Amino acid sequence: MLTVVELLRQLMERQALHRVDTGDLTEDQEERVGLTLMLLHDRMADLCARYDLRMEDLNLDLGPLGTLLPQAD
Repeated sequence: MLTVVELLRQLMERQALHRVDTGDLTEDQEERVGLTLMLLHDRMADLCARYDLRMEDLNLDLGPLGTLLPQAD
């Protein structure tokens, strides 16, 4: 279940970054989105710690398709 939550968080982050890049957000909105994304990331880290997982553990290997989540840089 945490994998699905992390996938959705990453998709929301990409969408938000796209909107920032295209200038669709005001400065206020950019600030709120940034803060919200940081909080979501922190909550995911807390949940992983609670269940003795690492963020990397959430990335499912789909065999020949690769991994579900993009590899962290």
